[in-house]
Amino acid sequence: MSRWGPGTSHRGRRIDRRGDPGATRPGVRQVTWAALRARRPVVARLAGWSVVEALPALLSGALVARAVDEGFLAGRPGVGLGWLGLLAGAVLVGAVATGRTYRSLGAVVEPFRDELAARVVRAALRDATRAGGRADSAAAARLTHQVELVRDTFAGLLMVTRGFLFAAGAALLGLVALDPVVAALVAAPLVAGLAVFLAALPAMAGQQRRYVRAGEELGRAGASALSGHRDVRACGAAGRVVADVGRRVADQAAAERILSRMSAVRSLSIGVGGWLPLAVLLLAAPRLVDRGLTAGALLGALIYVSTGLQPALHALVQGVGGGGLRYVVTLDRILRTCPDPTDEPSPQRDAPTPTAAPSGRPDEQSSGAPDPGPPAGPGGTEPAVRVRGLTFRYGAAARPVLADVTLSLPAGEHLAVVGASGAGKSTLAALLSGLLAPQAGTVLLGGVPVAGAPPSALARLRVLVPQEAYVFTGSLADNLRYLRPEADDGTVSDAVNALGAGALAARLGGLDGAVTPGALSAGERQLVAAVRAYLSPAPLVILDEATCHLDPAAEAKVEDAFARRPGTLVVIAHRITSAVRARLVLVVDGERPVAGTHEELLDRSAAYRELVGHWDDRPTPAPARRG
Repeated sequence: MSRWGPGTSHRGRRIDRRGDPGATRPGVRQVTWAALRARRPVVARLAGWSVVEALPALLSGALVARAVDEGFLAGRPGVGLGWLGLLAGAVLVGAVATGRTYRSLGAVVEPFRDELAARVVRAALRDATRAGGRADSAAAARLTHQVELVRDTFAGLLMVTRGFLFAAGAALLGLVALDPVVAALVAAPLVAGLAVFLAALPAMAGQQRRYVRAGEELGRAGASALSGHRDVRACGAAGRVVADVGRRVADQAAAERILSRMSAVRSLSIGVGGWLPLAVLLLAAPRLVDRGLTAGALLGALIYVSTGLQPALHALVQGVGGGGLRYVVTLDRILRTCPDPTDEPSPQRDAPTPTAAPSGRPDEQSSGAPDPGPPAGPGGTEPAVRVRGLTFRYGAAARPVLADVTLSLPAGEHLAVVGASGAGKSTLAALLSGLLAPQAGTVLLGGVPVAGAPPSALARLRVLVPQEAYVFTGSLADNLRYLRPEADDGTVSDAVNALGAGALAARLGGLDGAVTPGALSAGERQLVAAVRAYLSPAPLVILDEATCHLDPAAEAKVEDAFARRPGTLVVIAHRITSAVRARLVLVVDGERPVAGTHEELLDRSAAYRELVGHWDDRPTPAPARRG
């Protein structure tokens, strides 16, 4: 039999919904390197074409030196033009390689952008669909602005970094070939300029973070003001709301002004590392010539600095100092606000991870300690649902929605959960299905702990149908087979008829008919979702007001079909008829639910009698007084 009541109290550690507070999440560096490692062949191809692209930077100074010394100064202009012709050929080869680098760049950047977009969408859907959750207005800014910003800046960062490495490296090799002393004179201020830039990067990153946060806060404030403008006007709070939005605008403007002022540091780096080498070469020119440096070699050195090192340094400083900082800060913001379940440890590390047996049924797991919980179902089998000491609250200081409760449902039970709006019915459904993690207590489905179970394992244990049914564009068969792709047409047709969806299927043109979500009513979408759940192989079905848009007759047909389906059924009810049809009724009224049959609860639960009277819209006779 089923039992609901106080369980053994035990204190559970508070777990944030984004994971274990002590857990580490991947940072910008790890995610970036992972994206590059995942596309090693493309990155290698990009590096190869970058070597070819750097050919003009490697040869320019040396060829110009030969053209001057062996050609024009020697009175042999044809020889000089020949050397310059070789340089022109190298430039053409480098131009072809530049086009190839952009092709390779797209093969690295676009998949990375798609991965980030998927991460943002998953996080937004998880937050919006969890019990008590709501849509985050900043998610739209992350998807439409921040993801594209990361994409563009990631591409720019790759281009300027590999450009500096290959172009500056080629120019320095050319300088060493001309004269090692000249190379040393040029390298010293170049390193100094880089050091100035790198030292200022942390402060630049801090200001960039402030700018991004200010933009998000402005978006939230603006969205709140627009969505609630009627209430704002009704309450006479327009001035206060406008002032609040104005402060957000001022904060963002101040952050942007500070960022623009910090561009002076980038200019200093370019001046020291890019222009100072030219001045050093010109000042040292007389002594270099005295020690044997030719005019052509001196001109070649100046060309290496002016056309190789200086543009490469300028691109690096401007690219990293601008786009690179935006990349680091924006990507870090996405990683913080959009955690990916595959990146994080399970919320409760001490809970074992379930595994799937070859038959597809979850293996039973042991927590390592004897379980003195509720008794097993008939015949000593594991209950379909077992809850022990469950406590949940929305927020650390909030009163518990459920407090220290215990439930045991044997396989095949039909439970209806009733209660006033906001009493915690949907919260209980989310806890049973693993969408919420309790502050204390455990939930086991078929002996498998819900906490820490991967989505694939939970999908084999239970199916949850929420009030707002989800259907997607495609054929009706694709929608219905979503949880059981191998189901044949006969099985699908039987399920359609069992739940009373035959008329809908006929109107759509049969199983091959096209489904357009916007063309279906809310009740029709619920029928599609109900058939999909009915076909699911999961032994536990949770209907969270999943038939609220159906008329009473259609709702009765759906619930009767699920009651005849092998397995366990939990119905979050919104009509009293759902409770009458169930073998067991659970009244959620305050922290401690009360269970019993419909007749038993009419006798001993004032809250249930009140609900029945409200739903029936007629007075409910008081139970006879027992002598």
